[in-house]
Amino acid sequence: MSYVKRIRDLREDHDMTQQQVADYLGTSQTMYARYERGANELPIRHLIMLCKLYNVSSDYILGISDNKRIF
Repeated sequence: MSYVKRIRDLREDHDMTQQQVADYLGTSQTMYARYERGANELPIRHLIMLCKLYNVSSDYILGISDNKRIF
């Protein structure tokens, strides 16, 4: 599973809007929507922030692991 689907699923699982996540990341809703569509690659700084927001590992978001837990 690609990070594109994972970040959308995590956002929806946490009942957040794209605007809320974009505000947390310090970016626009339009740019965040582009991350979710795969039109733009997710910057590492945003990956780190999303890991903290959702309390999941970067390996999970990137699709390397199906384990959400942070060790």
